[in-house]
Amino acid sequence: MFTKILIANRGEIALRVIRAAREMGIQTVAVHSTADSDAMHVRMADEAICIGPPSGTLSYLSIPAIISACEITGAEAIHPGYGFLSENQSFVQIVEDHGIKFIGPSAAHIGIMGDKITAKETMKNLGVPCVPGSDGGVPDLETARTVAEEIGYPVIIKATAGGGGRGMKLAKTASDLDNAFRSARSEAKAAFGNDEVYLEKYLGAPRHIEVQVFGDGKGGAVHLGERDCSLQRRHQKVFEEAPGPAIDAETRARIGKTCADAIAAIGYEGAGTIEFLFENGEFYFIEMNTRLQVEHPVTEGIFGVDLVREQIRVAEGLPMSFTQDDLQVEGHSIEVRINAEKLPNFTPCPGKITQYHAPGGLGVRMDSAIYTGYSIPPYYDSLIGKLIVHGRDREEALSRLRRALGELIIDGIDTTIPLFHALLDEEAVLTGDYNIHWLEKWLETNLG
Repeated sequence: MFTKILIANRGEIALRVIRAAREMGIQTVAVHSTADSDAMHVRMADEAICIGPPSGTLSYLSIPAIISACEITGAEAIHPGYGFLSENQSFVQIVEDHGIKFIGPSAAHIGIMGDKITAKETMKNLGVPCVPGSDGGVPDLETARTVAEEIGYPVIIKATAGGGGRGMKLAKTASDLDNAFRSARSEAKAAFGNDEVYLEKYLGAPRHIEVQVFGDGKGGAVHLGERDCSLQRRHQKVFEEAPGPAIDAETRARIGKTCADAIAAIGYEGAGTIEFLFENGEFYFIEMNTRLQVEHPVTEGIFGVDLVREQIRVAEGLPMSFTQDDLQVEGHSIEVRINAEKLPNFTPCPGKITQYHAPGGLGVRMDSAIYTGYSIPPYYDSLIGKLIVHGRDREEALSRLRRALGELIIDGIDTTIPLFHALLDEEAVLTGDYNIHWLEKWLETNLG
């Protein structure tokens, strides 16, 4: 059993891990930059160690600094949270080489799923449905034209090492392909140091559906249903819910079993999310995230499980504490991401919080590391909190979300809270009748 773990992250996810570890009687070590010396995760952990200056590259992304912090404090394991080094294959390998346990999948599995082409080929071989597209990387424009003609326009060009919408360009017709292909490669090179791209059929109005999976690393695996993350802006999720409004129990069981069987076959360990585009009753694999997702609380809400606790248990070599038969959907859960951003342009808005009041009551959860008097630094992601609600059904969850948003107070900075007040007045949101393009079109009309 672990006696001490280090959390290689910051903000609300670091606090989330600290809480789970504390319930398990495990001591925690927080790492932080000089900009985060007053952060809540630093105050809450049993120990804290500064690992560098404000720049994430020189602190939270510094592998030598994090390994040194483990050695200094005697931490036996590292929980990566999400973002930063959570899906860095080299980091995981170095952690393993130093005899420290990485709370997550192996370096090999992260490598397989980190390359979009390899991930797609792997999933296709494991029986997971995939979007029609190129068999691998597309080396030149001539090949791109051939593939595009075969699968039909519109097509989307994606960076093999991509993420967050970078290195991703749409070509609606053959005349768009040249510029889109060159632009995607250039953007991919600048963002990831790798200009390899691939082509996929562009689906017109799909939903973004992701399946939560969990493996014990020994050939056992389960799925914990799906989340609908279709309300997005620039490929970034803002509103997530579970179960998905467009998925029935039979469909959930079918795609869930397919995903669980796939990760069981490769001996995957820990939490993972398999993401799909869903259109006309069909699923098309996009990617697998080999880490805990930002939106994991909605899954916890409908299944009554603690995914972080389960990650730690499995990393310790213990069996999963539930079976597939134990996992029954109860009610409905919704999460909205609260960002320190100024509308309508979503401009980052760091600064001092003059007043903070978290909502409460039955079925309300606020995951955040902010507090009154806290100064949000300008160096990191603008996510400052996640408001999660749970109800007996979707209607009750929406009502509870409206009430909780009305109680939430964050003064001193601009936030995206007004966006969610507005969205809860929209019929498409209230009925769940939306796709991945809906929000951006709504924003153009209402905030443009």
